[in-house]
Amino acid sequence: MRISKKFLLFSLLALGLVFTAFRTGDKYFLIAKNLDIFAAFYRELNTYYVEDLPPEKLMHRGIEAMLEETDPYTDFVPEEDLDELRFMATGKYGGVGTSIYTEGEWTTITDVYEGSPMARAGVKPGDIIVSLDGKSAKNMDQEEVSRYLKGTAGTPLDIVLRHPISKAEKSYRIVREDINVKPVSFSGVIRQDIGYIKMTQFTEGSGLAVQQAYEQLKKQNPALKGLVLDLRGNPGGLLEEAVSLSNIFIDKNQLIVTTKGKVKSWDRDYRTVQSAIDQQIPLVVLTSRSSASAAEIVAGAVQDLDRGVVVGQRSFGKGLVQTTRPLPYNAKLKVTTARYYTPSGRCIQAIDYSHRNEDGEADYVPDSLRRSFTTAAGRPVKDGGGIEPDAKVDNVILSQVAVTLLRKQYIFDYATRYYYAHSQVKPAAAFTLSDADFADFEDFLEGKDYSYKTRSEEALESFRSTAQREKYYDGLSKEFEALQQKMKHDKKQDLLRNKAEIRQLLEEEIMNRYYPQQGRIEKGLAWDRDVEKAVALLHNPAEYNQLLGRK
Repeated sequence: MRISKKFLLFSLLALGLVFTAFRTGDKYFLIAKNLDIFAAFYRELNTYYVEDLPPEKLMHRGIEAMLEETDPYTDFVPEEDLDELRFMATGKYGGVGTSIYTEGEWTTITDVYEGSPMARAGVKPGDIIVSLDGKSAKNMDQEEVSRYLKGTAGTPLDIVLRHPISKAEKSYRIVREDINVKPVSFSGVIRQDIGYIKMTQFTEGSGLAVQQAYEQLKKQNPALKGLVLDLRGNPGGLLEEAVSLSNIFIDKNQLIVTTKGKVKSWDRDYRTVQSAIDQQIPLVVLTSRSSASAAEIVAGAVQDLDRGVVVGQRSFGKGLVQTTRPLPYNAKLKVTTARYYTPSGRCIQAIDYSHRNEDGEADYVPDSLRRSFTTAAGRPVKDGGGIEPDAKVDNVILSQVAVTLLRKQYIFDYATRYYYAHSQVKPAAAFTLSDADFADFEDFLEGKDYSYKTRSEEALESFRSTAQREKYYDGLSKEFEALQQKMKHDKKQDLLRNKAEIRQLLEEEIMNRYYPQQGRIEKGLAWDRDVEKAVALLHNPAEYNQLLGRK
């Protein structure tokens, strides 16, 4: 008896559907079964355990244990933490408009945002928080201080501050507002004919903010020879804003990013929807190890479509997309729902969370498994490890003495002292710290503890520990001690040896007092190696075009 091919095909399809339904049903049965076990387990534990157990704490620990099986971007957000989620999306939060730093007994105001309630009240960086709503801030940890400063717009905060120089105390009543952190922290013209835009986050309206900043630059400087878009340190944010920003420089109907996940109906191609503002201006995008997510989408699109050159360091490598899902009692689940792919088809996710070692730790995708793709012009690019710059610049590593001076807040404290001793200074781009000022800084450090171990000393200590463990040290002890003596560093000499670097840090911090936020950025541009490379490329069309594979 012969069986028709159509009948056989239909039978196989039907059988496949049965198996699929069985597998799906089996999965949901296991979920339901284990939820029943979990509920019964908790009920019995809560009923019979000898001590009272805090329900919320216990449940949160259970949730945290489940989240350990996911990536670090999937998270449970209780109702009380929704403001943080809102800030990530909108760039807005309820508060007074300051940044703080706690060291020892007291917390100091480190930044005051322009136009914020604190700025209007005349609060300055360096002011010390004495009390909050009548409660002493002495020995209060930084997280608790932050909770006092944040809050619903319209609510008052009574705060007492101590002047850092005169030590006089003053009371303020500050009414909290919605603080809007601007996505464009600085824009201007550098090296006479190159536009520069520093973007800090991808929140609602950030694409439009960059567009407005660029249009203003072009209006004031029609002869711009190029643009540097600085995405270094930008942690990303909204995917749609990455597409919006890309559309400023990439024309209509170009693929910017594709998302693919388990729920196939959510898979989507994101394309530019409007005509570009400027398709012609030479463009450099700056990236660093902390450029992530939406920042990488922009850098990846610019690179894959050969619209511009990426300069700096390899980016972070976050190729995952999160969505928020509602939970009971106003809580939220922030869950990774997809991977994203740049126009060439690559996913730049650097850490493989789907495969873990025996200790449960995820690792980076090895270079041997990274696949090659090509840009629109045929240039080779790779997946699995962030965005590799077209022109790499080595990252600046600060000296140990500079790191210690920053960590101990001595550079910050000297900037405070300088600010109150000098009522006026030159604009940020023209300001320099004189040798006499640096000598004054040296005097300021007299008697202060900024001891540290150099990296060479740390390596020597590690060698000694290894030699002792392997029982070689006794035979090497004299040589070791002689080497240790030769290495012994003089703090004063280290200070002078790294004078140029420390002077730069001082100038940036001092400018932040006179021209908040923008002053530090503008002063830092004077010696920024990534920016120097970007400007050099934009001033050399032949090299710029060569990197893009153009003749």
